Amino acid sequence: MEIQEMVMEVLARLPLKSIARFRSTSKGWKDLIDSDIFRDYFISRNSSSSISWSIIQTTQPHNLTLEIIGHHGCKTWGLTRSPGSLMSFFVERAIKKLQVLACTDGLVLLYAEATDGTPMYYVGNPLFQEWFQIPLPPFLSLQDLEILRTYDRLNDSGLVTKMQSGIVVSYKVVWLIRTKLELFVPTKDKVDLVIYSSDTGTWETRHVTCLNTLFWFMKHKSIALNGIVHWIYGFTSNFVAHDFYGGHHDDRWSGFVNFPDRGVEELSRFRRTITTSEGSIVYFNEFTENGNRTLRVWRLVKYISGPEAWELSWDVSLEPLIELGTDYFPVVMHPLNSEVIYLWSTNEEMLILYNLRTHEFRLHEETADDSNKCMDDCILSFNGCSEYMQMHNMAALPNGITELLFSQYVLPRWMQRLPRPQPN
Repeated sequence: MEIQEMVMEVLARLPLKSIARFRSTSKGWKDLIDSDIFRDYFISRNSSSSISWSIIQTTQPHNLTLEIIGHHGCKTWGLTRSPGSLMSFFVERAIKKLQVLACTDGLVLLYAEATDGTPMYYVGNPLFQEWFQIPLPPFLSLQDLEILRTYDRLNDSGLVTKMQSGIVVSYKVVWLIRTKLELFVPTKDKVDLVIYSSDTGTWETRHVTCLNTLFWFMKHKSIALNGIVHWIYGFTSNFVAHDFYGGHHDDRWSGFVNFPDRGVEELSRFRRTITTSEGSIVYFNEFTENGNRTLRVWRLVKYISGPEAWELSWDVSLEPLIELGTDYFPVVMHPLNSEVIYLWSTNEEMLILYNLRTHEFRLHEETADDSNKCMDDCILSFNGCSEYMQMHNMAALPNGITELLFSQYVLPRWMQRLPRPQPN
């Protein structure tokens, strides 16, 4: 084995936090670490290693660092604090509103509102504290912005990325936007998408046919995966999706998808959650049928409105948890392991980690130290979980509708930098 191969082997055993330090010591180390050969070798060698991640609330402004669930101490990065603590952010002018809008592939989209009402958007890489202010679309007047602010539509945004060799090479910020008051009347069938690209540093407008005009009267939450943005809106039984890197430039949505439990709502507890896990959109809900409580988990496989859009991954009895006498509901699925789901116990105020395959579960109580070890040997923290659940009134009646909407901030498997538009 040559010396360079030996060095690569040793380096690849270290966490990225340590590798980043070596990178700054000399040009030789930097050239080796920045090489495609070492990056690909590190990602391949550590493809099954644990990664730090957090669940960040996106429904309330002013509370930027409300981390619902966090993992740190994982092997790939070796962080000694939770990823949610990296969400530090500073602006040069006074602001009255600050909110996380979306987290995608290690990048974060923030919305800030100045004291005079001026909207500001930032895309950042919290790991390296890189932030870039997105310019406002030049074709929007001050009157247009005031209309959007009045109707609280400035945060109907999405962040979607393009990946190459496991790193982000470009991103797009997408607004669902209307610029005239009369267009809020549900007689129009067009949705206006305003898109900013990091490749060009410019905005474009795309008009897309909307099959459900009630779409415009709902609050929206976006989830991005594989270049596709999924918009979940209100308490409806479906969502829409659009591919922004697939080469589609027509006026149709890429998909209009019904939730898989549509039509059997009378059996469910309406604790619906939609998120990502192992590279797929997953949806889960709890059902009660003939006195039996089960958890069903689906994976999105097609962007169509029929039942073939979903594949049932798990249909698991929750009797072991019922025997504990706890009232609980599903919160989130592990973003990197679709066998592990997180549930919240309302009466115990504890987090339950449940393995859907083995039926093994662990109860975790909030602690101020690092004593909470989860199933992947990372350190589990959820000091903001109780506040978040109380905020969403999880003790509602069984037939009350409750949706859990948040963003998954998952650290990348490599030291990617924030893509920036090339100067003219």
